[in-house]
Amino acid sequence: MDVALMFPGQGSQYPRMAASLYGTDAVFTSVVDEVFELFGEVGSIACDDWLSGADIDHVSRAQPLLFAIDYALGRTVLSWGVKPVALIGHSAGEVVAATLAGVFSLEEAVSLVRDRVVSAVSIPSGGMLAVAASEAEMLPYLQGDVAIAAVNSARQTMLAGSDAPLAEVRARLEADEFIVVTVPATTPFHSPAMQPAVDEALAAWNVSPRAPRMPVYSGYTGTLMTEHDATSARFWTRQLTDAVYFGPALNDLLAMYDVLLVEAGPGQTLTSFARRTKAVRHGASQVLPLLDANDSVETARARLV
Repeated sequence: MDVALMFPGQGSQYPRMAASLYGTDAVFTSVVDEVFELFGEVGSIACDDWLSGADIDHVSRAQPLLFAIDYALGRTVLSWGVKPVALIGHSAGEVVAATLAGVFSLEEAVSLVRDRVVSAVSIPSGGMLAVAASEAEMLPYLQGDVAIAAVNSARQTMLAGSDAPLAEVRARLEADEFIVVTVPATTPFHSPAMQPAVDEALAAWNVSPRAPRMPVYSGYTGTLMTEHDATSARFWTRQLTDAVYFGPALNDLLAMYDVLLVEAGPGQTLTSFARRTKAVRHGASQVLPLLDANDSVETARARLV
């Protein structure tokens, strides 16, 4: 069966994610070292916190680490001889997918992520919520700068916003008996609160993206990434405020291919979303987390190689 790789984003991080591979898997270790070196001091501090088991939810840690781990895991899978027919990423994971598809060089991707971190650090504290509900059900609850942050499946929608209005929205949702879960994030990604960061990132834009060399499905358009979008500075910088339509993008990918979806990143968040799709439920496609509960890749390697 053909393979498609999925790369998770903000909220999937956890202390020492995939750290057991560091120093034991040669490809993973060398790629992580390369990425952290390119990040400079930001990478060095993030690496120390990652290996020590410290909290990594702050944007200054989560974003560099998610890029490094997702990218290193993707490169690890490719080193096994796997040739994916398509790539898809959620939020920050889309930069990883684009890098592996040749839209960015690794140096350009690291520069893009670093600029995002710098511009996001000054944004007032906020957060993100996952709600077991449709996007349409959430619209009446939006207030202040709280916005739809992501549509992950038919019944899983994420909200984001600054602390005070987000707390008020949460109280209303729980009063109406919605299931609400806090997403590990201290920055209100994919909400209007991030607009100053978008403006700053656009002003700092210094990369020259290219057309993808393989199909990349974008959560920001909900479909196949075009050359026009891939090469647009505004397309990439506005991702800090725009909602992620991962569910529609994944469904579009599965309408085109019958594949084994492999989540190349920490946790199994995207795996859980994929299992809810009609294609996976009906057996046309399958899903496999690269990392098992012990952060080992051996089960996945045995199936893929």
